[in-house]
Amino acid sequence: MNKPVALITGCSSGIGQALAQVCLDEGYTVYATARNPDSLAPLTSRGALAVTLDVNNAEQVAACAERLRSEAGRLDLLVNNAGYGAMGPVLDADRATLLKQFDTNVFAPLEMVRAHADLLREARGLIVNIGSVSGVTTTPFSGVYCASKAALHALSDALRLELAPFGIQVLTVQPGAIASEFGNNASAAITMAEDSWFKPWEKAVQARAKASQNTRSTSAREFAEELMDYIRKPLRPETALIGSGARSMVRLKRWLPTSILDTRLRKRFKLDRML
Repeated sequence: MNKPVALITGCSSGIGQALAQVCLDEGYTVYATARNPDSLAPLTSRGALAVTLDVNNAEQVAACAERLRSEAGRLDLLVNNAGYGAMGPVLDADRATLLKQFDTNVFAPLEMVRAHADLLREARGLIVNIGSVSGVTTTPFSGVYCASKAALHALSDALRLELAPFGIQVLTVQPGAIASEFGNNASAAITMAEDSWFKPWEKAVQARAKASQNTRSTSAREFAEELMDYIRKPLRPETALIGSGARSMVRLKRWLPTSILDTRLRKRFKLDRML
């Protein structure tokens, strides 16, 4: 019997690399992608196949799909994990920032699905889209990122409904705080104008960028192992909440009146001052 095949984007570190390791443990043939293939050495040393892939590069996406067709001939698991967080006040987010955020977090996963749909149909495979609790509970200074994850959730819902007749399943994952390079990458992606209204809150903006990286953050390995439990099950929920704070953040949105939630968030980010 042929080994199942997994394609995972964004495997240079964090969730992607941990999930690739767990898939190798489970006996998958793993195609691990990263913009810098040198970062995949911990995976290729275990037998993973490295794919140079910038998910925003149409030629590289097409080449990735063609390689899987010629080498594997099937795709059992596609994990759209690659992404990043643009941080800063919404008023300061220029068009270039908006487009880059949505290109990476929304349009790229959709293009990956389109490019590999025939392989997924052949294998009656599973698509896993890594969203975020931030796509459910919006916080100050991360509005563009939150919007991109909310959009990904909506597209995942539509794909789940539309692809079901073809035997393709879709799982949306909404991680909480996961230990990774996200905080450092988000800090590097802060957009704030020199004359921004929000200069007095600059430290709060920086704190939001690193909010998911703290002593309570779930390790990437723990996250990957729990996600694999969902992947193994033939019957699974449409959405998986995994990681520190994931369930509590969603509960806050569902059950707390908006006025109270807004007040709490303003206080947390010191937006109750200077109003």
